[in-house]
Amino acid sequence: MLQIDKIKAFVELGKFLEQFSENSNSKNEGVLYNNLYYDAFTDLIALSQSHNGWYTKEQVYFAIQSWAEALTDVNLTNWLAAYDLNQINPKTVGLILAGNIPLVGFHDFLSVLISGHQVVIKTSSNDQHLLPFLANYLIAVEPDLKNKITFIDGKLENFDAVIATGSNNTARYFEYYFKDKPSIIRKSRNSVAVLNGQETTAQLIALGDDIFRYFGLGCRNVSKLFVPKGYDFTKFFEAIFEYQDVIHYEKYANNYDYNKAVFLMSNFKLLDNGFLTIKEDSSHASPISSVFYEYYENLEEVENRLLADQDHIQCIVSNDLVKNSIPFGTTQKPALWDYADGIDTLNFLTSI
Repeated sequence: MLQIDKIKAFVELGKFLEQFSENSNSKNEGVLYNNLYYDAFTDLIALSQSHNGWYTKEQVYFAIQSWAEALTDVNLTNWLAAYDLNQINPKTVGLILAGNIPLVGFHDFLSVLISGHQVVIKTSSNDQHLLPFLANYLIAVEPDLKNKITFIDGKLENFDAVIATGSNNTARYFEYYFKDKPSIIRKSRNSVAVLNGQETTAQLIALGDDIFRYFGLGCRNVSKLFVPKGYDFTKFFEAIFEYQDVIHYEKYANNYDYNKAVFLMSNFKLLDNGFLTIKEDSSHASPISSVFYEYYENLEEVENRLLADQDHIQCIVSNDLVKNSIPFGTTQKPALWDYADGIDTLNFLTSI
């Protein structure tokens, strides 16, 4: 199977996904195999929340559109140009996927197939339907992929390398169980924002998307703010008021009520706007419906802290205040070459 054929298959998948958006689905008669897959995918999106209560239509559509934008011929070609995939000795790569946000494991799935390996996938019980559907569409476009994609329900066996994603606790199990295999083991991470009080309202609204997208369940969601001494949170709260409707979602509201009660019973000092609590805390990992904050004296102090904690941080958001930060509102829009945990997945796959 030629590289150009694999790229073409994923480009066709991107065109298929482009038809589905929150505002309105728009069927494109030029998309391959729409007669077989368009209505079925529409139905699957409608059922997603029944499969996972956090997978609202809004969140599923956002994930779909993100991948539609990524899977273009230009993006795929530019991404792969940095690698020599012609000398790949095909292996079987096992994937153990998370299920915290829709299609969270798609990049690993794409990376294994595009590099020429076979993939054996154990999906999370929280996300068992979307990826298998898209895999079937890919096989319809490029039948040679059928022998390269396997989904399993039980124990992962008969593989040469593995990419496994889980919590810090499950990572310890993965590290032991897969100690004799080439592996990427992904642990829990969080994202942070660094503010200086000069942010515009538009930037703070965009920061709200970094916080609330996927209800804050992703490792790319901002869960911690670094702010200067004396920072006034008024402008921040005014900007994120745009996201107030999140409290009308029952699962989020239950977390808000519970976590707020726990904080108050522990006599923690909180700032609260009715749908988000913020609490001064040195940890990066805040619970759903809460964001932690920490004061700083100078930006050098923040940079040293972020460097020391780099193994626990996925993204840093700021208005160019610190090194390696990205703009507000972009955490959930990674490019194909923005690798999770800073580990180059394709480099790993070319070396096994």
